[in-house]
Amino acid sequence: MNLTIDTTERTIITKDYDGRETITPLYSKDGFTLVSKVWLKQEWNQLHWQSFSWFGLQIWQLPEDLLRLQEVITNVKPDVIVETGVSRGGSAVFFATMCRLLGKGRVISIDIHIPAEVRQAIEQNPFSDLITLIEGDSVSPEVVAQVKRKIGKNEKVFVFLDSDHSKAHVSRELNAYADLVTSGSYMVATDGVMQSLTDTPYGRKEWEHDNPAAAAREFVAYHPEFIIKRPTALFGEQYIIESMTFWPDAWLYRISNTENK
Repeated sequence: MNLTIDTTERTIITKDYDGRETITPLYSKDGFTLVSKVWLKQEWNQLHWQSFSWFGLQIWQLPEDLLRLQEVITNVKPDVIVETGVSRGGSAVFFATMCRLLGKGRVISIDIHIPAEVRQAIEQNPFSDLITLIEGDSVSPEVVAQVKRKIGKNEKVFVFLDSDHSKAHVSRELNAYADLVTSGSYMVATDGVMQSLTDTPYGRKEWEHDNPAAAAREFVAYHPEFIIKRPTALFGEQYIIESMTFWPDAWLYRISNTENK
């Protein structure tokens, strides 16, 4: 698709592969959607999302997603947040910060390898008392069993999947941790944006099908207790642009027995 932005005429002209043109007002919601799709590819390709930190630790998330995430944590108020993928430690500390502010909750963060400097940075952080680090494969029976032993029977659990983003691995994580997620809470399969990055300089063609969003869609097809449900914004829901996220089809909501799909 060819896209031409004319700031003088305030239009976006899109031309598809058959040569058909469509004119969209630049300063419209549809115009914002068109521009945001290109902007997200640039955001990812330029690694701008790697330039942020939380309490001194790198946090590799799109700020738009991070703000939405805090809205959900504030609403759900989980007793336990299970995170796969420690990376540089910023998200574990982010979750622990939320727990401290809410006056409840703790974090279990898992990674197949946690570098010594990352572990030290987390342990020296003022929220470290709320974080349990587990080193190992997130889908190994031993690690899954270890996580389950650390969670009480009646505790509310929120699960955040951000490790290996291949469809196969995410599918295994979804199946491994689904029964921990309590009704009214979520399991988040992050970074499904990969499906839209195949034409970027560092993207891969196979990402069109090999991505977390594909795993999430396949999972809910066989698990009616979960639905893909983007959280409603607390304010300005009418202004939401669906494409402004690295996490399309990521929010797997566990419905209660009294809720209808």
